[in-house]
Amino acid sequence: MTIEQGRYEVRLAETDAEVAAAQRLRYHVFVEEMGAKPSPEDAADRRERDRYDPHFQHLLLIDREVKDPDERVVGVYRLMTGERARAGIGFYGANEYDLEKLENHPRKVVELGRSCIAAEHRGGVGVHLLWGGVGEFVTKNGIEILFGVASFHGDDPAPLAHALSYLHHERLAPEDLRVRARSDHFAPMDLVPAEEIDRKLALKQIPPLIKGYMRLGCFFGEGAWVDHEFNTVDVCVVMDTTRMVQRYRDSYGKDGAEPGA
Repeated sequence: MTIEQGRYEVRLAETDAEVAAAQRLRYHVFVEEMGAKPSPEDAADRRERDRYDPHFQHLLLIDREVKDPDERVVGVYRLMTGERARAGIGFYGANEYDLEKLENHPRKVVELGRSCIAAEHRGGVGVHLLWGGVGEFVTKNGIEILFGVASFHGDDPAPLAHALSYLHHERLAPEDLRVRARSDHFAPMDLVPAEEIDRKLALKQIPPLIKGYMRLGCFFGEGAWVDHEFNTVDVCVVMDTTRMVQRYRDSYGKDGAEPGA
C-alpha cells in the first residue's frame, strides 16, 4: 500500500529505522510540544516509544524533499488489528478503557493511536493523504470498526467541562460499542447539563483531530481517562464504518470505500 502525491508518500514502515524515525517525531510532538513526561531512556534517545510499538503497524507520512532520511517522517499513525492484538500484547487502549465490547466484537476491528504530524505540515494535503492511507488500510483489511484514544491537552478535566459534556450528550456511543474508562483515572464527561452547554465554547475547545473524527460520524466512550504522564485528558473515539458520513467516505476512501482517521 503506497499513496504518492507531490512531495509526499504514505505507506507502512518497512524497517526498524523507519519506526525509529516515527518515534522521534512522536517525541518532538508529544514530549517537546505537549509536555509528556519521557522515561530517562526515551529522553536520552529522543524517541517516544512503549512496549506496544513492536506489535503495531506504523503508517508513515514521508516528505521526499527532505534529504536526511532520519527526518523524512513528518506524520504517523500506528495501527493494531484485532487479529494482531489477540495474537500478541492486546490493545493499547485497554490500559485506559474496558474494551471487552470491542475485543469480542464479531466484526473486524482496528485500533488507531499515536497520531501526530510535524507542525509545518499540519493543515495541508499531508493530513488528508495520511487519512487516505488509513482508509486504504481499512479497505484492504475489511475493517468495520475503528477506535482509539484521542487527547485534549492538559490533565485537568474541569476547564474542558463544556467540550467533554458536549461529546457525552451529543455523541455517546451506542450501547453495543460503548466502552467505559477504567476507574483508576476515570473522569465523568457529563459535567454540564445538556441544556447549559455553551456550544461555541465547546467546539472551540475540541482539538482539530477530534473534530475530524466527528466529521466522520464518530462516537465516544463513557467517561474520560486522565493521563498525568502524557499531560492529557483522553477520550475513546469509536467509528462504525456502516454509520459514517458518505461524503467523507468519498473524500478519503478509494472508490467510495470507508476511510479511517
